[in-house]
Amino acid sequence: MGSFKLKLVVYFLLLAFVPLAAGYWGFSSIAASSQTRQVDARLQSSLRAGLAAYRDLLDAAGLRAEALARKPSFARALAHRDRAALARLLRAEPRLRVVAPGLKLGATPARGAAKRVVTVYGLHELGKVIAFLPLDAHAGARLGARSGLEPGDRIVFVAEGALRLPAGHTATVRFDDRQYRAVVSAALEGAPRSALAVLTPQSRIESASSRTERRLLVALIATLVLVGLVAWLEGRAIVRSVRRLVRAANAIARGDLDKRVPVHGRDELALLARSFNEMAEQLGARLEELQAERERLREAITLFGEALAATHDIEQLLRVVLDVQIEATGATGGFVIVEGGEVVQVGDIDGDDRIEVPLSAGRTSFGRIVLIGAEFDDEDRITAVSLAAHAVVALDNARLHRIVEEQALIDGLTGLANRRHAEASLETELQRAGRFGGPLAFVLCDLDAFKTVNDRFGHLVGDDVLRELAGVLRETLRTVDVAARWGGEEFALILPATDAGGGAQLAERARKALEGRTILTQEGVPVRVTASFGVAAFPEHGTGEELIAAADSALYEAKNCGKNRVETAREPARRP
Repeated sequence: MGSFKLKLVVYFLLLAFVPLAAGYWGFSSIAASSQTRQVDARLQSSLRAGLAAYRDLLDAAGLRAEALARKPSFARALAHRDRAALARLLRAEPRLRVVAPGLKLGATPARGAAKRVVTVYGLHELGKVIAFLPLDAHAGARLGARSGLEPGDRIVFVAEGALRLPAGHTATVRFDDRQYRAVVSAALEGAPRSALAVLTPQSRIESASSRTERRLLVALIATLVLVGLVAWLEGRAIVRSVRRLVRAANAIARGDLDKRVPVHGRDELALLARSFNEMAEQLGARLEELQAERERLREAITLFGEALAATHDIEQLLRVVLDVQIEATGATGGFVIVEGGEVVQVGDIDGDDRIEVPLSAGRTSFGRIVLIGAEFDDEDRITAVSLAAHAVVALDNARLHRIVEEQALIDGLTGLANRRHAEASLETELQRAGRFGGPLAFVLCDLDAFKTVNDRFGHLVGDDVLRELAGVLRETLRTVDVAARWGGEEFALILPATDAGGGAQLAERARKALEGRTILTQEGVPVRVTASFGVAAFPEHGTGEELIAAADSALYEAKNCGKNRVETAREPARRP
């Protein structure tokens, strides 16, 4: 019997035949007695009914949790982490618990099933409302009343595995110091460590099963002895061969790639030993290749890391990434296709094989890399993907750096320049005008009765008004002009190569454009707003703070003269 497969077949035949024969002999002797089968069928039916009743009770608890989670007042209180308000809402539902980041309210029963409902406010998940169903004797009695149990039968909640009984199977167990015929469910929904068990006293069926138990005991002992003998004989032969393989594998793990396994016979274990020896030879050859490849990759990755840390310029990073990808994979050339169709190309792109790797971070795409070469293996492709993953981190950091730079100079509400940007632009334009000559107009604009709009319609409508004025200014100005939010409802315009008269004309166009606009609230109520403008110019009104003060004085004059108008600053009196 040289074939290991044949040995294995005979072994499993013996292992399966004896228990089957013993089981047939034992159960055939009690075929006349249907007591156990009837009890088992009744327990299964009661378990199904009990599980249905349990699900009804758990669903009812879940409805209470969902009703609380859907309350707007609850969502607001949870969004603001208002413990007092949440506690008041939970008083009416003592079996509910609220869990959110940094917040836990409500009692947790020592043993119970849980139904979780997620609370969402807008597009954000705020937390969970957990409804608990106590798994106690009272709940078991309620399930028993709905399951049609016979006198003496019980439905109880047990810890999963406590009865050492597979789910859905009937068996005799010991519970509360008594013997029962029992069936237990799988882990309960909402209580993964608990199960439902239906019990009936074992005394009802002991008289019919006593003779069968003795016969099964004899059969069981005989089966165990026979299986043990066969397992011992076959196991000794298998373990002997496996030990040789383990010793050789340990030697290779320690770095001794010259270790080989003696081959005896022609069975499958001998085939395994020959395959092991071939594997050891291939490992030695592959190790040499990997050492050379590792050195090349180490140099490429070092260069890659230094280059990625050196710049926040996305275009320059893309070229560095492409150069390193070509070096690491042995490609002859490649190119990067970025959004908009632009292409960065390096090397020779004529080849028979290619690797294409996307450069994406979340929903942001930086394009894709295409590597060209004579032939690429799986490791080259894995290397390209790994390097691209590191490159995406640097590219995304560069993108965020650019966004932060822009946000430092832009007003978030209107999209115009902020005051810091405006002051820097005014200083630059004043220096240019002073050096090369030419006028420069500076205009301050202020919304009329803006506080009344906020008080009457709310700050959301006020924000719409600010954005509307920003749009009017953006449409009115030239490309070289700068519009900025100076502060609150006040805006500033910087108009290079424009004198006071030109600035007043532009301000008048903006004033009329805003006067003709109508803004609708969410309720459809029309809102009309106007603005007043103060104009000053360099050099007649001074420079720097003097120019700003002159425009502010003109704006104050426009407000005092009835608002919704443009006023130009008076020229300062000339000294004799």
